[in-house]
Parts: sequence; C-alpha cells; structure tokens
Amino acid sequence: MSAKLADSHIHLEQYDPQQAARMLSEFQDEGGAFVVAVSMNLESARRTEALAIQYPDVVRPAYGFHPEQPLPTPEEEEALFAWMEARAATSEGIGERADAQAEEEASPAESTPETASGVQKSAAPCLLSAPSNSAQPPRMTAVGEVGLPYYSRLEASERGESLDEDGYVRLLERFVAFAARHDLPIALHAVYEDADTACDLLERYSVERAHFHWFKGSEHTVRRMIASGYRISFTPDLLYEKEIRDLARLYPETLVMSETDGPWPFEGPFSGRATHPSMTADVCREWAQLRGLDESAARAILLDNARRFYALR
Repeated sequence: MSAKLADSHIHLEQYDPQQAARMLSEFQDEGGAFVVAVSMNLESARRTEALAIQYPDVVRPAYGFHPEQPLPTPEEEEALFAWMEARAATSEGIGERADAQAEEEASPAESTPETASGVQKSAAPCLLSAPSNSAQPPRMTAVGEVGLPYYSRLEASERGESLDEDGYVRLLERFVAFAARHDLPIALHAVYEDADTACDLLERYSVERAHFHWFKGSEHTVRRMIASGYRISFTPDLLYEKEIRDLARLYPETLVMSETDGPWPFEGPFSGRATHPSMTADVCREWAQLRGLDESAARAILLDNARRFYALR
C-alpha cells in the first residue's frame, strides 16, 4: 500500500460545508492523512476551528490574516490576535515534543498504514465523524495564512494607485513575532521580492519553521531559503508550469511538501475540475518523476516532511 497523502495548505472553510465533508471523506478513503486548513481573517479562523472540531481526525487548523485584502482595522487586528493567543496556549512545546518523538519512530515507508478511523463507511459519504463536544479548542497547528500583498500591489500599480506596504510589513512582523513567542510554524504568502522581506523578518525573530506556500522567486532568494531550511510546497500546477517544475528539481527533498491551495482552480489536466485535496496524489506522482523517485517513496517523503514541519503524528 502506498504511503498516505498530506495537503499542507488548503482554504477548507471556503468550500460549501457539505462539499468539504464529502471531500474529506473521499480524501481519507484515497489515502489522505491530514489537511492543514489555513484562515483568511477572524471570521474565517472561526469557521476553520469549527471544521477542526467537527473532523478532528483529518483537519489541522492554522489562523492568520491573508495579505491579499485590505488591512484590518485596529479593532479587528486586536480581536484576531486575542483570539489566537487563547488558542496558542494549548500548542506551546508541541514542536519540541514531536521532534523528539519523530526520532524514535520509524519512517512512514516502514510503518504500518494508519487507519482512517474518522471515516464512516456508509451510504452517506459526506459524513466523517460526529462533531466533538470538547470545550477546549483544538490545538492551533500554525500561524497562517499570512504574508505580503504581491498581487494586490501589482493590481494597484496598474490602476495608478499605491498600497500601504508599510502597514502590511508591520502586520507580518507581528505574526512572525507571535509565531516565535509560541514556537509555532508559520505559513506564508510571500513570492518574488516579498520573500526576501519575509526572510528578513524570520531571521530577526529566529523563526526557523517557515513554510512558503506555492512559492515563486529568484534563484538568489531560493538559495537563501534553502540555507535557512525554510519549506516550500507544490500545488497541482507542478504538472504544467515550467517555473515550478524547475524549482522542484532544485529544492532539497527534505524541505518540500504537497498542497492544493483549494479551492483555487488549476489549468492543464485539472481545467474545469473543483480543486480537491486528493489532487496531492498527482503532485506526489509528478514530483517523483522529476526527482527520479519511486512514487510510493515520494509520497512517504512528502508526508513525513509535512508531519515533521507541522509537528503532527
């Protein structure tokens, strides 16, 4: 049996609830271990948390503020950070404990395949597990999605307008400081020249567990990120985008993961299809071919990388 799959970056709360439930069930049936569900703002974070409570076997929540939108008001910003503080308390020390445990465990390729205990084998595929009644919020897996507004800045420039770049950098710095204080990984939206600004902040606060999702950037920035041990992840566009394929050949095998960024749609062989976490199987298969690996071994590597980075069992 092939190793399991991990979707290290998905906006699960943006799907219709029934669609999300059906996808998660199908994902587990097809070998899915977990998804890291990121958030856009406070309301998005609340929905993400609800999904993590409802589907504890598969959903790992991350909370933050996506940069490709107007900055939050001061009141909105304080409310989000207060909400995150309450949930970060249950996560402190997880990374160190998971690293110690990982040293004692066998690699995924050698271990006994996990059972998808949350899946109900019934005629209703949209059901996974009964919602949890626990009063304690689920463990906060990461800070994310946070970063800098590269695409919004381009659009503003085309309109002859400007963005408050300093405001976005200040907000990102606050998220980086939060991740450092609570020893949490951080999921970043930072591409091209914005990645260097993000690297500056990560270095300032000594944050090592940084995940640049769907990354694109210069060779100089790539080398800098590799030297720092920062992670990147590949979406289904790995199958057809030359820039991403070249990056996949270059970036070390120990520092990469698979993702979908769903519900963002893709082109090529995925044109017209709803983005599904099971598309990570296509990512694994293509990455294996690019690296000259057996597909099962590639799955095991990408899964283990995500587990270790996000401190998941």
